Amino acid sequence: MPRLSVIILAAGQGKRMHSALPKVLHPLAGKPLLGHVIDRALDLAADHIAVVYGHGGAQVLEGMAGAPVRWVLQAEQLGTGHAVAEAMPEVDDAATVLVLYGDVPLTRTDTLRRLVDLVGSRSMGLVTVRLDDPTGYGRVVRDAHDAVTRIVEQKDADPEELALKEINTGIMAAPAGALRGWLARLDNANAQGEYYLTDIIAMAVADGMVVHTVHPGHSHEVEGVNNRAQLAALERTYQRARAEELLHQGVTLMDPSRFDVRGTLEVGRDVTIDVNVICEGRVVLGDGVVVGANVVLRDVEIGADTEVLPFSMVDTATVGAGARIGPYARIRPETRLADHVHVGNFVEIKKSVVGEGSKVNHLSYVGDADVGRGVNIGAGTITCNYDGANKHRTVIGDEAFVGSDTQLVAPVTVGAGATIGAGTTVTRDVPPGELALSRVPQTIRAGWQRPQKK
Repeated sequence: MPRLSVIILAAGQGKRMHSALPKVLHPLAGKPLLGHVIDRALDLAADHIAVVYGHGGAQVLEGMAGAPVRWVLQAEQLGTGHAVAEAMPEVDDAATVLVLYGDVPLTRTDTLRRLVDLVGSRSMGLVTVRLDDPTGYGRVVRDAHDAVTRIVEQKDADPEELALKEINTGIMAAPAGALRGWLARLDNANAQGEYYLTDIIAMAVADGMVVHTVHPGHSHEVEGVNNRAQLAALERTYQRARAEELLHQGVTLMDPSRFDVRGTLEVGRDVTIDVNVICEGRVVLGDGVVVGANVVLRDVEIGADTEVLPFSMVDTATVGAGARIGPYARIRPETRLADHVHVGNFVEIKKSVVGEGSKVNHLSYVGDADVGRGVNIGAGTITCNYDGANKHRTVIGDEAFVGSDTQLVAPVTVGAGATIGAGTTVTRDVPPGELALSRVPQTIRAGWQRPQKK
């Protein structure tokens, strides 16, 4: 099987985005547009992936740092033909070249595989689609035998050609040796003064090549992003497709049109997700998990039968089975909540381990702490973990009871079964089973009168 070289064109400026961010870095489903295209090339097991970049070059390189591609600078944007030619020196003549676009993010892998499979020593492939309104696109011209003969760009088309409905998507595959020769023969004698990649189609036909066409399952596979409206439309297309997949897996989505996956989502049986939930990174939901409205889940694993109530955020954490989180709770990175933990409203937990059956139900901050099993932490409790320079840990043993409005000044240890009275500031270790208090004695002033306004 011939080697596969993928050339991704990503040098455009994207003026209609009205943004300082290069167009190909704008996110769709939480990932840069270019990232989606590179993923498709990786799905095809390409031997060589080259990305041709230009405008916003430094930003593109930084934004896609670590991508397994060869970067090719197109210093002058002289057209798509010129861009492909810039990437060809490192391509083997025996390879098949697949040309993709950094702002066309939703092309399916199977569509591209069908396209590549059409390429031979005397044949090439082109992705085309028929549109009711083809305005702005290059038209595919066929002969009386329905064979592709050439592509004419909108600005160069005559009235008869403008009436054609089949358009060129720009996505094509060809044998590298032949493609190299065609690129060398391109000229810029056209309305835009550019070297059109599409002009190679007529050259291929003149050389006796058969130009096969592949039609995608849906036109959104070949839709590009030129402005914010098109980006928003493709975002909804992508999210609706993810929602349909989840519905077919048995997930209950209260409103499939108000749900976003910006990464991967793995689900068990009988999962229920309410409206406006956002899943980012890798999210795993066990059997019977219920996620309330307006919840954000980022890089989390949540055990079976756990409920995350509305307006909560769980970020880079693990949650056991049968737990209850929220509403209005924030679970921050490096937190591990065991089975049957309760985290209530306006509670923040950061970089902590909370043991099985423990409860932090109201208005508390637990940071840099190890909390044992069966612990009750009362309302308004905070771990004072930061001394202005360093973070320190708090350790709370099994079955301890921490009264409301307590400050635990780390580093400090509360022993198993100990009790902290409400309103206490704990600055020293509390032995297991003991009671700690630090209250100012209460006084009553008999007959005292509240001051009156003059």
